[in-house]
Amino acid sequence: MYVCICNAITDKQIRKAAEAGVQDLWGLQRELGVGSSCGMCKEMASEILAESRQKPGNRAEPVLYRPAAA
Repeated sequence: MYVCICNAITDKQIRKAAEAGVQDLWGLQRELGVGSSCGMCKEMASEILAESRQKPGNRAEPVLYRPAAA
């Protein structure tokens, strides 16, 4: 589905950006141009980004593995 009509940006592109490490709306604007024209898409784009970043495979923080106690 198109999220940003002005720049023809889809939800799939936003999700892919989240997987690549984009963390906030500013990053989306820089990488894709989302919200850089009329701005009507900013809220939806932010929601999709937040949703995508909550998935287990899309963590911004490093995962620390500790050995099991013997």
